[in-house]
Amino acid sequence: QVQLVESGGGLVQAGGSLRLSCVASARTFSTTAMGWFRQAPGKEREFVAAISWSGGITYYARSVKDRFTISRDKAKNTVYLQMNSLKPEDTAVYYCAAETTSFRVGVLSSSNEYDYWGQGTQVTVSS
Repeated sequence: QVQLVESGGGLVQAGGSLRLSCVASARTFSTTAMGWFRQAPGKEREFVAAISWSGGITYYARSVKDRFTISRDKAKNTVYLQMNSLKPEDTAVYYCAAETTSFRVGVLSSSNEYDYWGQGTQVTVSS
């Protein structure tokens, strides 16, 4: 069973930092694009950041650009989301996602383009 497991969420004050991790159970994810999405209460799931299979291409939502950084460690089959200068509006459940197409050139920013999802990790930013 393919699994994506997120961790690293928690409660932090505005201006603080958190690093989310997403560990993939299958080695095949080292050749696929991956992304982070989030969903706040009463809102639709929204794109946060994406990274290409090689790690050489990244893309961010305008709301998090210059504050968040997505990266991946192929040896550990893990994708990270470093979140700095957190704001109360960043409060949400954060989800890791992966596709099944290997060696795609580029990144994916639409949720319906991803095939696998983690269970989510809660991030709460207090003011």
